[in-house]
Formats: sequence, C-alpha cells, structure tokens
Amino acid sequence: MEERRRSRRLELESKIIIKSLNDPDEQHEAIIDIMDASKSGVGFNCNLPLTIGTIYEAYLTIWTKEVLHTFIEIVRIEKKEDTFNYGAIFVGMPGMDSTRIGIYDMINAELEKQENK
Repeated sequence: MEERRRSRRLELESKIIIKSLNDPDEQHEAIIDIMDASKSGVGFNCNLPLTIGTIYEAYLTIWTKEVLHTFIEIVRIEKKEDTFNYGAIFVGMPGMDSTRIGIYDMINAELEKQENK
C-alpha cells in the first residue's frame, strides 16, 4: 500500500473529547484513544459511531498536558470488533498548535535516531 501521509504520524498517550457541530441538539461527548497524530490530522479509536464528513469540536490533550482546542473532520472509518478506528484531519488548526505537534515530531525522531545508534 502506498503511503499517502504528508507528515509523519506520532503516537500520543492522550485523550480528546468531541462534540458534533453539525447537529447542535446532539451534543454527545466521548473520550477517545489517540493512536497517532501529525500536524495535519489524528487517528483514534472510539466506541461511538461517528460519520464521515462530520466536523467535531475537539479538546486534544498533548504530551505536555496542554489542551489544544481544535476542530476535526472524519475522513476514514474502520470497524474493529467492538470499537471504531477513525482518521480525521484538523480543520482550521492555529499555526502555533500545529507547530507544537511538529516540534514534538522532530524531538521524537531525533531520540529514535539516538536509540538506534
């Protein structure tokens, strides 16, 4: 399979809470497990069914324990046993927040290089 990602993916031990923006009356909040993240998007597992093309408000807790307020659009769904695996892109993420993820990526890549020596 050809790799189509523009940015390297990072695994983060964090959670986000999401709320649908498409239907204001449907304000489901769900804690989800982030499998990977990059400057352009996030992959995560969730027990709730979400919809492709829907935009959700997200509060992403990153490795520094800071919370990034952003919006994500679901672009991929894969059913795995009793949970769903989602791929989402960031919509309108501020440059400073994207840079934080990029800096972590650079540090993580350098640490991996040093471990492999």
